[in-house]
Amino acid sequence: MGSSLDKINFKGLPVIKVEGGNVMKVMKASSFKEFIFGEAYFSSIDFSFIKGWKMQLKMSSNICVPIGEVKFTFVSKDFKDHKTYIIGENNYGILSIPPNVWYCFKGLSKKTSLILNITDSEHNEEEIKKINLDEFPLKINL
Repeated sequence: MGSSLDKINFKGLPVIKVEGGNVMKVMKASSFKEFIFGEAYFSSIDFSFIKGWKMQLKMSSNICVPIGEVKFTFVSKDFKDHKTYIIGENNYGILSIPPNVWYCFKGLSKKTSLILNITDSEHNEEEIKKINLDEFPLKINL
């Protein structure tokens, strides 16, 4: 039996270089046949700031970082395993996150980073668990 972290998937996405500004693909229906759209939103994170920890109980997320660079750290529900991804302009793609995984993220760019999250359900505060950074049971270098 594998860890819940094995279900996290990163897929590189094309950046089409065009005069005046690039086109950055995010999601095509043909690549996400099982995905049901629920909500899409942007959030931003400043350099060296850490947001987290939270765990979605039912929602799946598909996250990309078109501007800047962000480090995502994931921890299994039982706090035994962890995994890290750095995504952004230099490693552009979409990070698919299943429910029941703890995660936090840290801004790595000197400029503010922009995060797009495309979820399979609408936000419901009752379906999220949160733990303050300093109270998280597993100590990880973020």
